[in-house]
Amino acid sequence: MSEHDHDHTPITNGAEPAAAVRARALEVLLVEKGVLRPDEIRAGIDWLVSRTPADGARLVARAWVDPEFKQRLLADARSAALELGLDPGPSPVVVALENTETVHHMVVCTLCSCYPRALLGPPPAWYKSLPYRSRTVSDPRGVLAEFGLQISADVQLRVLDSTADIRYLVIPCRPPGTDGMGEEQLAALVTRDSMIGVAQPAAPALA
Repeated sequence: MSEHDHDHTPITNGAEPAAAVRARALEVLLVEKGVLRPDEIRAGIDWLVSRTPADGARLVARAWVDPEFKQRLLADARSAALELGLDPGPSPVVVALENTETVHHMVVCTLCSCYPRALLGPPPAWYKSLPYRSRTVSDPRGVLAEFGLQISADVQLRVLDSTADIRYLVIPCRPPGTDGMGEEQLAALVTRDSMIGVAQPAAPALA
């Protein structure tokens, strides 16, 4: 029997998180009390759903080709995003952390679904699920294995817990065989999941 050959709730469980139910109830209450108008709520939702992982991918691709920019990104991800004309969102602090041959980062929000939406778009359903939020802390290598990502035992695995005040962006390792690729081509290889830390970037197409 393998290390992870046991019964548990799958990460991809699509059950609606309790936080989503509470959010809807809070929305109704805010409208009833006159704190927000329905059109203001709709405008905020439209902004959220308009976001995609493309902006985060641009940050990663620039970091891959520009070592000085990478250092600025690691020092202050919000400022680095603004440098490229990107909207880092309302979170006070956005932290970028680099995966290397010896250290791998993966992101979770153990309380709800805190996530850098402005740079990565809406979080996937599995990110908000209770199985991911709990098991990433107790069995991170097992969770990564379910995503098809095997991390060597000699690689340090660091789990980053997002909060309302701090959001994280993972800079994945640049794929081999991409030395001659331009920034736009590199950005196309950067996936949402690789910036959460549960996958590697896509491999370049063979010529």
